[in-house]
Amino acid sequence: MTAGVFAQVRNRSSPGMIAALWGLWALAPAWPGLVAAVAMIVAVELQVRRVEEPYLLATHGAAYRADAATVGRLVPGVGRLRPHPGTSGAAA
Repeated sequence: MTAGVFAQVRNRSSPGMIAALWGLWALAPAWPGLVAAVAMIVAVELQVRRVEEPYLLATHGAAYRADAATVGRLVPGVGRLRPHPGTSGAAA
């Protein structure tokens, strides 16, 4: 998917979940909410980096590599995969 929002971030649902959790914490600020919001960011990053991206690289290869080198992970432009030296692809 390379059009609209899909052209800006690879993981479209995660930023929404993170924003919702931060919004809930802003409505009722207490340390458990803050811990939950930080834990959500850490969990999403770990899941995406350790599970999703390796699977997608193995399944879609060069096509995913090319897309991931230009599209941000959770925020537009942030979290792009770095290119391998001497290749046109990217790596985590």
